[in-house]
Amino acid sequence: MQSLHTKWPPASQGAALVTDISRVDLNLLVVFEAMLEHQNVTRAGQAMGLSQPAMSAALTKLRTLLNDPLYVRTGSGMMPTPHALRLAPAIARMLRIVRAEILQEWRFDPATSHRSFTLNTTDIGDMVFLPKLIRHLNTQAPGIMLKTVTLSPEETEEAMEAGDVDLSIGYFPDLIKAGFYQQRLFNHSFVCIVRADHPQLEDGALSLEQFLTMSHAVVHAQGRSQEIFEHELLKLGITRQMGLHTRHFMSLPMVIAESDLIATVPKVVGITFSKLANIRMLELPFEVPTYDLKQYWHRRFHRDAANVWMRGVIWELFHA
Repeated sequence: MQSLHTKWPPASQGAALVTDISRVDLNLLVVFEAMLEHQNVTRAGQAMGLSQPAMSAALTKLRTLLNDPLYVRTGSGMMPTPHALRLAPAIARMLRIVRAEILQEWRFDPATSHRSFTLNTTDIGDMVFLPKLIRHLNTQAPGIMLKTVTLSPEETEEAMEAGDVDLSIGYFPDLIKAGFYQQRLFNHSFVCIVRADHPQLEDGALSLEQFLTMSHAVVHAQGRSQEIFEHELLKLGITRQMGLHTRHFMSLPMVIAESDLIATVPKVVGITFSKLANIRMLELPFEVPTYDLKQYWHRRFHRDAANVWMRGVIWELFHA
């Protein structure tokens, strides 16, 4: 009488053991696991959601892959061969790793994380975003460390693609090519700032004539938002009288508070400076286009849990 597994060729006659991992179907290892647990083709198939024929076909593939019958029918069920028993611990370890470390969705815990985030922004952005963001992190994610950089448009693209910058926050009209996401935070405009007791502006209003005759402090800082205002002046044919050129917004509060100069700055800068020094804000005497401040990220990190969390924090703190 022919044995139940003599159709399986002995090792000396069978195909060579597969060594090319690209031919390995991970699902076959799950078949091995199910057979080891249930020792019955039908019950193992039911546990995997497979019909009996489909489970039998999968077991045949597994036997071919490992060059061994693996499970042999006996009076007590489909019992593992010695080779199957030798393989069982290694296959169990592999499946645990796959399930726990590869297929498991990675979760980011800000309360315990010590991750560092790099934000690309301007000195204006530092003034606008950092105080409120740091205050939030101190209470919700005390181990998080922030680093800010100010990069050119070309440098920004490369740094975000490489992962050297997590988010760019502010006005970045050049970040429009494929591969970048953006989210609007709030709309922005410009105001003029002068010292609170400026002798030419005692009535609290600014006329176009006063704007043209007063001496201006002009900031040529790295960043694109100020270009909007400069382009509008060119379009309107307005020329200012220059009293100071500077590349740094942070030099303005003391300069304006201690002089009769006037400066035009993004409104959020005016609000900040008016809290720091003897400065008040005035509406411009002509219309100037507004612009959106946004946060930007690269598609490589669109689903990264840490990046998603930081974007959510910035959105909750600053969107309007």
